Amino acid sequence: MTVKTLTPAAIRCDEKAHEQNTKSAWFQFIKSIATFKGDLTSLTAPPFLLAPQSIVEYATYWSEHPSLLVAPAKEKNAEKRALLVLQWFLSTLKHQHASKDDNGKRKKPKPLNPFLGEIFLGKWVDESGTTELVSEQVSHHPPKTAYSIWNDAHGVRLEGHIAPRAWFNGAINIERKGYGILHIDEYKEDHLISMPKVHVEGVVTFQIAPELSGTSYIRSSSGYTSRIDYSCKGWLRGKSNSFVATLYRDGDEKNPLYVLEGQWSSSYTIKNKGGKTLQTVDLGKLRRTPLQMAPVEKQHPLESRRAWQLVVDAINENDIFAVGHEKSKIENAQRALRREEKALGVVWNQRYFTEMKEDHLVKKLVTRGKDEEAGEEHMVWRFDKDKYRRILDNQRDGIKSPTHSRFDSGVGFAGGEDCDGI
Repeated sequence: MTVKTLTPAAIRCDEKAHEQNTKSAWFQFIKSIATFKGDLTSLTAPPFLLAPQSIVEYATYWSEHPSLLVAPAKEKNAEKRALLVLQWFLSTLKHQHASKDDNGKRKKPKPLNPFLGEIFLGKWVDESGTTELVSEQVSHHPPKTAYSIWNDAHGVRLEGHIAPRAWFNGAINIERKGYGILHIDEYKEDHLISMPKVHVEGVVTFQIAPELSGTSYIRSSSGYTSRIDYSCKGWLRGKSNSFVATLYRDGDEKNPLYVLEGQWSSSYTIKNKGGKTLQTVDLGKLRRTPLQMAPVEKQHPLESRRAWQLVVDAINENDIFAVGHEKSKIENAQRALRREEKALGVVWNQRYFTEMKEDHLVKKLVTRGKDEEAGEEHMVWRFDKDKYRRILDNQRDGIKSPTHSRFDSGVGFAGGEDCDGI
């Protein structure tokens, strides 16, 4: 029997062919999005573009530095608390929008779209104590993800939801409706946070580089507002990932108390109202606290890492055929589950969050400013901590969830149609 071996030249030839096929598929995808008039989040991306991570995991970026998240709770001065909240927010942008991972490898641009009811649970343990996270996909059409992050030791809670919408006009533009509210028990204080827009440059050349644009705000119930203006490198001047943030008393925007300026991907300076530099912050020196999760085999069927495990394995192995096959199984299962629910006249109930019609706190804080970004999202999901604790107690006692007893993940269904946009 003759054993066929691959020579280095043959390997290079295979790699070149794979690269050419990828580029061809990429340009076909560009053609499709260039003529598509709807929300790009409803399109199914080619397997080679998929990142091994679901959007429902993105809430982890809010608390990769738990000590910064809880720092405002230790500050008695309201003005300085507002500054610490702004610094924490800036620390969340670098890894969330980075084009490369920690090893310098270029990230794949398209995360997995969560299925309805998908959840992600984890916690961080460090000198700040235990900071916990629950994230859930509360809507699929349109896509909306709700999250809650809390640290009981410091009385800090971050809660909110994100509703992305994307379109193409030479670059991929992503608008993130929704908002977050950081609450500090000690001072009965709330900070309303809106998110900047994202535009993904280098799409045509396949040199993808996310940039932030526009303006976002942090409005505090204590009477302070932070405004963050984002800009990118122009044709002749400027630097990538640039921002200028001003912190001012409400009604006195022209006289900022602090000005923070630099790059959200590297470093920035903090100056007082007299123009004196108080601090230079090197974001690259911040060390992220590892997220702790249950082993995949012990996770609930709805948990992201367990539900997408075979898809993620295929993505990491660059097996585009397995990616498509495993992904379709979940898509078809979800479509079958929706048909089953419609036939029975039932709707999916959120596992950890409860829907509310409006948020009076948000309306109160938004009316103090001219921006209405956060107020455009009228439907609100509140984290139900009693429900969460009841589920944990049931799990410890070996009692299965009374909800979704037959259709807990939908992954086991067989169907013949694809579910759009997963």
